[in-house]
Amino acid sequence: MNEKEYQSRIAELEALLEEKSAWIAYLEEQFRVAQHKQFGKSTEGHSGQGELFNEAEELVVEAETETAEEAISYTRKKPVRKPLPKDLPREVIVHDLTDEEKICGCCSGDLHRIGEDKSEKLQFIPAEKNGISNTIKQAPVPHSVIPKGYATPSLLSQIITSKYQYGLPLYRQEAMFKQHGIELSRKTMADWIIRCAELFKPLYEQLHQHLLKQPVIAADETTLKVVESEKATSYMWLYTSGADSPNGNISDAEIPNIVLYDYHNSRAGQCAVDFLDGYNGYLQVDGYQGYEQTQATLIGCWAHARRKFMEAKKGAGKKGSGKADWALNHIQKLYRIETQLKDKTVEVRYLTRQEKSLPLLNQFHTWLTKSVQQVLPKTKLGEAIQYCLNQWEKLARYTFDGQLSIDNNRAERAIKPFVIGRKNWLFSQTATGANASAVLYSIIETAKANDLNVFEYMMICLDELSRPNADIEQLLPWQFAKR
Repeated sequence: MNEKEYQSRIAELEALLEEKSAWIAYLEEQFRVAQHKQFGKSTEGHSGQGELFNEAEELVVEAETETAEEAISYTRKKPVRKPLPKDLPREVIVHDLTDEEKICGCCSGDLHRIGEDKSEKLQFIPAEKNGISNTIKQAPVPHSVIPKGYATPSLLSQIITSKYQYGLPLYRQEAMFKQHGIELSRKTMADWIIRCAELFKPLYEQLHQHLLKQPVIAADETTLKVVESEKATSYMWLYTSGADSPNGNISDAEIPNIVLYDYHNSRAGQCAVDFLDGYNGYLQVDGYQGYEQTQATLIGCWAHARRKFMEAKKGAGKKGSGKADWALNHIQKLYRIETQLKDKTVEVRYLTRQEKSLPLLNQFHTWLTKSVQQVLPKTKLGEAIQYCLNQWEKLARYTFDGQLSIDNNRAERAIKPFVIGRKNWLFSQTATGANASAVLYSIIETAKANDLNVFEYMMICLDELSRPNADIEQLLPWQFAKR
């Protein structure tokens, strides 16, 4: 072997060694990232959110199955409701005919009472229990949210908010009622929840129409397993407007706070197209390509970009990553500017971003263009750099309008209660139940975003929505707050 061949062979071996070293570094990085995900501190740890979505429909389906099985084996007896405890305080309300109605239409003589019907309603008063007995004398039956049921709006509101706002499963609520001597089964409460979701549908649709009128909508989506779905994985989509609370940015004061969940058994972009129904305002999202099918102007999310550089930093381990650190520090400068603009007007936010944020973005883009040629594309750092370059037009677009935010954290915070609960309940039983839970969660989260007392709001809405010709517009949370 001559000198030339020798040097050539050395070069080949060095190239092979470099390739193998890069592959080993890549595998080590993947291992560290996996370790962090498995054993690292989670920001989503939370207790008491179990069985938020699957419990209602699961119990209803179970009840229907038992009924079918009983029908096969024997003729089922008519169910008898257990009476309310005798020690509950009672208020007797007599619904009688008027004096004019007690006159016979034929002979004009006085009518005689031939009987009476009695029913009991259970009313929930916070921190105490109360039973109300209504004695009826063939007059029109008093209004009831659940026909032929004894649930009052206050009781239904207590059950719904306990389950969806505070994560208290129905089996625990059943045990709590039992402590007070009240036999209220999970199956009964599950049926009530499904019915209440139907009552809230018109309010949900009205919120949907108001959402489509907003200049900026934030969206996100997450997975959901539905047992009876043909697809292995379904999705809960989230759309929101405004701030997290009415005390958000001054410039956002006129934008209503709306949080809507939308269930689909698909992640296809058509789901967003159908929900947004031709919306052509700003839509702030992550990098998912499905949103490209909408007519909206897409805005990127710097929180997602930062997260990818954080993964690169963790993947580098103890040896560190100077490039990832540089990127994180530069992104932090952009966020410092946004902190200063928190309570400023739309105009001030726009002008300040043009003056201070744009130069930083230009520096960052120059660094990305240079670094992409120096970093292996399959590493976490390479993926982070490529993500920013692919999303750059959307990431920089927030500086063009003072109404826009630097990230999509508004949507991520809104979808977080669902994501946290999913760790416990894992799946939903039916599409009907998933849709019902999405409606109730939407109403509760929107009420919270408008700083309402959720229990009182749900109670009044249930009472009014169950009556004919309900004024839906006056039940919108921001209108309700003025009442």
